[in-house]
Amino acid sequence: QMKKQCDQKLLIRMKTECVPCSLNLDTQCPAGYSKITNGTGIPDCRYYLEIKTHTLSFPGCRHRCVKEFEQPECCQGHWGPDCMGK
Repeated sequence: QMKKQCDQKLLIRMKTECVPCSLNLDTQCPAGYSKITNGTGIPDCRYYLEIKTHTLSFPGCRHRCVKEFEQPECCQGHWGPDCMGK
């Protein structure tokens, strides 16, 4: 029995919003995503505060998140919505 369906595993990556590092401990990834950084995350961004007429920029932290996603695909030589075509 030849396999007709060969789903592709895709990894979707994203980063959370940049916030003060001290506040980033509690940051959660969106639903369905897993956090792959820990603690305060990665200090690789800047966040902005508007104070009256000025915008100040501060170093901040964010987390990396990943989500595994299975994309349905037919194996080579098969086609169609149910992969039955040859």
